[in-house]
Amino acid sequence: MRRCSAWRFRRKAWEVELLRVSEPMLAVVILTRNESAFIEACIESVRWADRIVVFDSYSDDDTVERARACGAEVLQHPFENYAAQRNAALEQVEADWIFFVDADERATPELAEEVRHVIQDPRYVGWWVPRRNYLFGRLTRGGGWWPDYQLRVLRRGYARYERPVHEIVVLRGEAGYLQNPLIHYNYDSPAEFRAKQRAYARLEAQALREAGVRPRPYTPWTMMAREFWRRFVRLRGYIDGLHGLRLAVWMALAVWETYRLLQRERF
Repeated sequence: MRRCSAWRFRRKAWEVELLRVSEPMLAVVILTRNESAFIEACIESVRWADRIVVFDSYSDDDTVERARACGAEVLQHPFENYAAQRNAALEQVEADWIFFVDADERATPELAEEVRHVIQDPRYVGWWVPRRNYLFGRLTRGGGWWPDYQLRVLRRGYARYERPVHEIVVLRGEAGYLQNPLIHYNYDSPAEFRAKQRAYARLEAQALREAGVRPRPYTPWTMMAREFWRRFVRLRGYIDGLHGLRLAVWMALAVWETYRLLQRERF
């Protein structure tokens, strides 16, 4: 009887191990450049992944050291643009599925469970993940900041990024939508927000120039007005009150800066 019970126990353990091995391998990839303040908490939130890879563009702070101390793998690749960086990660990180998480984002246990479940669904090669954005410490619901879906869970070999800034994913297959959000601690201060938008404006102007876009004299103003209307009215930025109004104005100014740079070709 004991021998039979022992055999049953060994058989059950073998079946569990076989099921575990047959599950798709998931790697969380965290792109970094001087993310020392965020990297440890980010890694802690994705401990459930099979691999955690910090894909670093040669940080000059202690991001790499902190990541390794937390047990993450570290790969380094020179930064060209955001799309190229993500494509390099897709090529170099071996796994069945890649889940891109930014250093200032956190994956909740509920999201972890959902991701683990959906990557076993053979119908899809990608999954859109909602983001709950906190700007200057405040949860922001309007203006396009929620649900702010990002196509981040990708079956390796079926996805490629295009556009150097605000990159988009080209999928060879269908994508589904997740319910549980990433938590995004997005900008600590208005000064940081404006600085990042100016950097994006330069990159966006370069991309438009390479695409052959030639703005008319009034284009910066019309595009600025259109962006404000889109953010504050159509996307209901007004539900966040003065906070939403400020964000809509600043996003509109970023669009104005993009087209002014394009006119002057000063990148």
